[in-house]
Amino acid sequence: MSRTIGLLVCLSVVAMDITAGVLGIKAEAAQDQMKHVKLWLFECKEPSHEAFTLGAAAASLLGLAHVIANMLGTCTICSQEGTQKSSPSRHCSLACLLLTWAALAIGLALLVIGTISNHKSRATCGFTDRHYLFVGGILCFVHAGFSTGYYLTATA
Repeated sequence: MSRTIGLLVCLSVVAMDITAGVLGIKAEAAQDQMKHVKLWLFECKEPSHEAFTLGAAAASLLGLAHVIANMLGTCTICSQEGTQKSSPSRHCSLACLLLTWAALAIGLALLVIGTISNHKSRATCGFTDRHYLFVGGILCFVHAGFSTGYYLTATA
């Protein structure tokens, strides 16, 4: 019974990550529809409220999915035995956990940077800062893969 519940929670984490990825990519598309004036490396753009809300929703979903995924998996670092004596499954679980944290850190940072650049009070001119929301959305998909790997190896 608990294995079935764990599987359902894992699938909901994957669904949240996929939704966050789609929202990040849609936020990038909404940002690209706004006026852009580009001169070599410099660009002036108007902020997009739709991109702001979609980016904020994507960042929130990514954070929530990460919290749930870490609560779902067992603590693989806090074990009685040393890492040299542990099984290959435990090593793979630890690697997936670290890669999950890396995908969260980079993806969340990119989503927040892209979201902040679309805040209403911030019409910006400067170096091009495009594709933050798109790459952040792609990293949401990467996070889903590593979270699934973490759950499967932690419960094996």
